[in-house]
Amino acid sequence: MIPQSFIQDLLARVDIVDVIERYLPLKKGGVNYFACCPFHSEKSASFSVSPSKQFYHCFGCGAHGSAIGFLMQYSGLTYVEAIRELAQEAGVQVPDDGRNTRQPDDSYDRLIEIMSTAAKFYRETLEHSPAAGTYLRKRGLSPEIAARFGIGFAPDAQTSLQRVFPDYRDKLLNTTGLVIDNDQGRRYDRFRNRIIFPIHDRRGRIIAFGGRILDSGEPKYLNSPETPLFEKGRELYGFSLAQKAIRAAGFVLVVEGYMDVVALAQFGMENAVATLGTATTPHHIQTLLRQTDRVVFCFDGDDAGRLAAWRALENALGALRDDVTLAFLFLPSGHDPDTFIREKGLEAMRNAAAHATPLATFLLDALSQRCDITSAEGRARLIFEAKPLITRIPEAAAILRLQLIKAIAGTSRLTQTEVEQALGIQPAPRANAFPAHSASKTAYDSQKPPFTRRPPPSPASTLLRLVLQHPALTARLPVNLIPDDTDEGRTLIAITDLAESGESVISLGALSERFRGTPHGETLDRIAIGLIDTEFDPAAVEPLFEDTLLKLQTNIIAREIAELEKQARTGTLSLTERGRLADLLKEKHGTSLYKKPDL
Repeated sequence: MIPQSFIQDLLARVDIVDVIERYLPLKKGGVNYFACCPFHSEKSASFSVSPSKQFYHCFGCGAHGSAIGFLMQYSGLTYVEAIRELAQEAGVQVPDDGRNTRQPDDSYDRLIEIMSTAAKFYRETLEHSPAAGTYLRKRGLSPEIAARFGIGFAPDAQTSLQRVFPDYRDKLLNTTGLVIDNDQGRRYDRFRNRIIFPIHDRRGRIIAFGGRILDSGEPKYLNSPETPLFEKGRELYGFSLAQKAIRAAGFVLVVEGYMDVVALAQFGMENAVATLGTATTPHHIQTLLRQTDRVVFCFDGDDAGRLAAWRALENALGALRDDVTLAFLFLPSGHDPDTFIREKGLEAMRNAAAHATPLATFLLDALSQRCDITSAEGRARLIFEAKPLITRIPEAAAILRLQLIKAIAGTSRLTQTEVEQALGIQPAPRANAFPAHSASKTAYDSQKPPFTRRPPPSPASTLLRLVLQHPALTARLPVNLIPDDTDEGRTLIAITDLAESGESVISLGALSERFRGTPHGETLDRIAIGLIDTEFDPAAVEPLFEDTLLKLQTNIIAREIAELEKQARTGTLSLTERGRLADLLKEKHGTSLYKKPDL
């Protein structure tokens, strides 16, 4: 695991403005920087980056976070991958805190280097292969698109790679899957006489290859085996090149083949990716949903295509949310994405994707076709087959699940409650806003509370906002004054504990990362969003800080006085407690227990 101290030092070393500016053109406006949000389509710049708080926030879609969070959301990286990416850009080495039992693999960078060398060899070979060039031209691929995707060619020879790897017996060549060792110990190239498609990870590094046979033969497509670099259930062909286009288009098109991705890009649809010889996995879907809230799966309209679509649907259920859309596009008979866009054009392809069948509709239609819903037995089977699907939909998609249940109830001629009982699902609460008679709404309106002005922030909330804008104030927080009965108070105490343990409190963004995944993190993010575009007047910070501490002190005295006076009225106040009450009354009317430190 990566030590928390390193993460905090890393965030202190980098500037979120520099990080984000590598991906977006930022324009200064006041104390912050602005851009059109990369996470949703918009015409006005509502994406704000605060250098003082080291935090970004989009006022349109709500995306927010630190430099680490931005890399996760923009590039689809995991938390650890984002930290490593940021560390690499900052020129520092990521340490390990000793709790990770896996030993570091010093050969990983060497494996990446080998794959890069092989890819260069395949590209250069393509330039000198008339047969391969003729094949690509017949498929309608331009030299520009081939260069963009790094397409190459593997010669039809047993040991072609020996030209660039003189140590052809190097075990790492086998580890990458570039070569195969047979039972007799003879080594030969895995890819021969094939068009080569490099497969990149999300950072753009080559981690595997796909090869398409040049002539007839089987298998038509051949992928690298799974290696320390490559796990096909986690990677998507074309993803690193498509990320910007996915965000611009507002959706991603998931197709089945390399040539589909390349052809679509050549004709202007650059937001397509492909699975790598496997069904769409939950990890694929989670990766894509970090980039967009709409995923369209594109399949041939034949039985094989619908079967593949059904597998994708089953794998997608666990990743569903009420704020995302998953849809299925079935192309006309005889077409795949490559032929469709060439024949019909870009606008037809975009229009088809825009009108793709939503997941819920596809699910219900498919179940209805499997079952004879004109008979009681068929309707019973409908519910039986729906059960393992509906119960896999998470709470994050509770509204969609409810709508599916209602639709199944209508089709099966049962009530919603009966279907929920049959599925073993807790019934959704029924809420009747108003009784049926006409006077009820009038009565309800008359009982609505009048508009009231929002109360001023609590002292704990004010202190937290001050600390988030001026972290140096943390060292002066008297923890005994901070109430622990609110989210803001508990978060302040946690920040104070950090400072007392020796951890630096450097910025709002760093604190947000420090408490990622905790209730304190949620509180910090909520407060941060309200602060992203505001600053306390520097001249008012010190007086406001002192006044707020005095207010907390006053509140503590008032509560203790009230408790002692209550005891006095019941005659249970001891002599010592009477003395304490007298001292507190003096404090209330004059002297403060809070002493301002000498500066």
